[in-house]
Amino acid sequence: MVEIKGKALENIAPIFNSFEETLIWSCLQGQMGRAFADSAARPRSARIELADFCFLAGEPDRELVFLPQGRKMLIFVPNSERWVPVLRTAHPGRCRRSWRYAFKKEDCFDRQRLQRFAGKLPPGFSLAPIEESLYQAAMENDWSRDFCANFSGCGDYCRRGIGVAVLQGKELVGGASSYTVYNGGIEIEIDIREDCRRLGLAQACAAQLILTCLTRGLYPSWDAANKGSLQLAQKLGYRFSGRYAAYFVMA
Repeated sequence: MVEIKGKALENIAPIFNSFEETLIWSCLQGQMGRAFADSAARPRSARIELADFCFLAGEPDRELVFLPQGRKMLIFVPNSERWVPVLRTAHPGRCRRSWRYAFKKEDCFDRQRLQRFAGKLPPGFSLAPIEESLYQAAMENDWSRDFCANFSGCGDYCRRGIGVAVLQGKELVGGASSYTVYNGGIEIEIDIREDCRRLGLAQACAAQLILTCLTRGLYPSWDAANKGSLQLAQKLGYRFSGRYAAYFVMA
């Protein structure tokens, strides 16, 4: 097994052709993440790791299903069911399947509807762009760290990232942000502090982030981890593409 960097990323790109995942694009474009393969020059099996996700493609290879040192959890997404026995053998009793929901990557958004959603906030709440002070606030709390955690620091996030915070007064209570970035777009991360959920805040900040992305010529990609996220995405204008299996491996 070798780590793949630089020009050698072009060699593993064909192995991932069956995926339409922006996290894979991020890595292959050299934006974020790490890649490994059985060979740098003539790979038959490869792994792309970014944030909480690990994508597996090609011929199943036991060496590529490792949990990085210090990681408590990783979500494996294989391109074939042939990887599943390898995962279960490598992580006995610690590999749990779940379903995720993908959407077509197309601009089918109703801008006026999104503007209405963005303006529909309960009294006492407001939206604000995530900039330096809100970056620091997001990184201080476990529930909000994923808004910015995949960037190398505040400067990197402010340069490449994009986000919309939900404030209650001056306090960060939710937001929608770039979980990752790729050439031409972002992958959206949304979270609302537990005591402020079910108030329409996720809908408002997501709508504003989508509008901001479209204004800047970026595509706001969405991938849903549960049916609640699926329903919100469809309400915002995304069109469902299909579900796929993901495998949670716990340390």
